[in-house]
Amino acid sequence: MAMNERSPPTSRIVPLCAAWFLPNDPQGRTGRKVFAQKRIPGARFLDIDAVKDEDSPYPHMLPTAERFAQAMSELGLKRDDDLIVYDTHELGIFSAPRVAWMLQVFGHPNFHILNNFRLWVEQGFPIDTDEPSSDIQEKTDYPIPTFDVDRVITFRGVRDIVKELGREGSERIQIIDARSAGRFSGNEPEPRPGLSSGHMPGSINLPLPEILDPKTKAFLPEEELKKVFQSKGLDPGKPIVTTCGTGVMAAALDTALQAAHFGPRVDRRVYDGSWTEWAQRASGNDGLIEKV
Repeated sequence: MAMNERSPPTSRIVPLCAAWFLPNDPQGRTGRKVFAQKRIPGARFLDIDAVKDEDSPYPHMLPTAERFAQAMSELGLKRDDDLIVYDTHELGIFSAPRVAWMLQVFGHPNFHILNNFRLWVEQGFPIDTDEPSSDIQEKTDYPIPTFDVDRVITFRGVRDIVKELGREGSERIQIIDARSAGRFSGNEPEPRPGLSSGHMPGSINLPLPEILDPKTKAFLPEEELKKVFQSKGLDPGKPIVTTCGTGVMAAALDTALQAAHFGPRVDRRVYDGSWTEWAQRASGNDGLIEKV
């Protein structure tokens, strides 16, 4: 699944593993563990729980431009590298779109999402199962990039949208939530202890599995994605905000919208803090959290 223009012929092609699991994973899996067990030869591992905003109380929020450049340098990556971002064999499409979105926010010119690593393995493409080296042979001097603020929306921005939804004459901005139906309705707990479930008033529930092939866990083809979005009553002519638990599945929704050419990219933003921030800063007493 291509995300940017074709890379210059002199670019290196570097696989970038974005493996990540929810904190309540029943098997105790982590991205680093599965990367060590099985990966594309020559791949680097980017840990979203390490490359983050160190000052934020919320998990794996976007890092500063300086921290992003530092992480890319430590991984031995160059700005003109063509990065192939991929997920785990176990989950299929999940966290790779989050890392790809991060690359987009910081203006990395050439990257793609592999759709997906499960198919890569099952179709017999090369994998490496040896113990990965802990040392990058050659670190780079990745330049400090510019942060594209137009790709991100803050708590205040979403709060203003939610308060305006339904008012006569207000701009109809669509909020799509990728969490499960149970978490969205408030009938199932969140994976982080003590966090209330529920949803933002006026938001639309589109759980991540609905945009993936049930067997391969790859993104559905373009026309099937369009049908899913249309079935939810979404309008490609109106702005869209994507959200989830911590901004991981929200990025997958954003990627699917782009892959389906469902509305212009300039009209889409990802809520980085997502439900983890919303549930801690909003209040049901203010009408900002609903349960079914």
